Amino acid sequence: MLFKPFGWILGALLWASAAPACDGRVVSDDRVFAAPLCIPVAPQRIVVMDHSFSLGIGLELGLPLVGAPLTRMSDAALVAQAQAAGLSDIGFIAQPSLEAVVALQPDLILAFTGDVGLAETYYPLLSGLAPTMINTSGDWRSHYDLLAGLNGTEDSVAALFDAFETRLADVRARMPETPVSLLRLTTWDFQIYTDAPDAYAPFEIAAAAGLIRSRYETAPEGPALKRPDWEELAQLDGDVLFYIVGGSNDSDTNGRHEEVLANPLFQRLPAVRAGRLYRLDPGTWMEFSGLPSAHRVLDDLERFVIGP
Repeated sequence: MLFKPFGWILGALLWASAAPACDGRVVSDDRVFAAPLCIPVAPQRIVVMDHSFSLGIGLELGLPLVGAPLTRMSDAALVAQAQAAGLSDIGFIAQPSLEAVVALQPDLILAFTGDVGLAETYYPLLSGLAPTMINTSGDWRSHYDLLAGLNGTEDSVAALFDAFETRLADVRARMPETPVSLLRLTTWDFQIYTDAPDAYAPFEIAAAAGLIRSRYETAPEGPALKRPDWEELAQLDGDVLFYIVGGSNDSDTNGRHEEVLANPLFQRLPAVRAGRLYRLDPGTWMEFSGLPSAHRVLDDLERFVIGP
């Protein structure tokens, strides 16, 4: 219990002594872990540690990215974009190669997480390699602000969001009062991303678009993630059922997918009986990477819920 406070005190003292020596730009944003910190004014070699938010937004904004964890990604289009831009693969997101990061000689490392505990674990390692900026807000919109500040693209980001908000309002105005259930199949369990206030980005967008979820999936004050068992699946009683397979696991290739779809309990779900079962792209829904992904979420809602 004493280590963390002592570490922060020591860090503050070290910052106080090092601050005058910063020959770059000081970031004091409270969304950034361990701020204030010193980063280059115009970074030239950026490595990102997450294969969704930082990678997708960084490429979209034209940042000079040189490496990212591309192994086992589901978003083939984003992988192709990263490879076309010359990025090196630093491994799997859960087990990146620090040797690969060192070899790329980054002058800035970027990461996005809503888990401060993860930042506390990895910041000491990463910041020893290069200045490291970790956004711990969990808000994907705020990551645009931080990254746009690295190359002065704030105005273009504002225009992109204006266009998205206009489309979001249009989709919301046309959304029918059709209850929809959303289920993710993994190798080891079922996952329900609820419409809680801190919902994962694609599910937060679906809620903002007016999508109605089943009572079991509606959690105004509850957890953002539920893990139902087979019996609890019966509570997914939406008229439409979206399901997601894959996304950094092999549930789409190890037989789990077929096992679930063939199970009598699954077959009895109202949407399955009605033939309104739709498989979603894990690259969009499990590796959400910014506004392009946000528009693909709306594409799915228009195609499967609103209809022609």
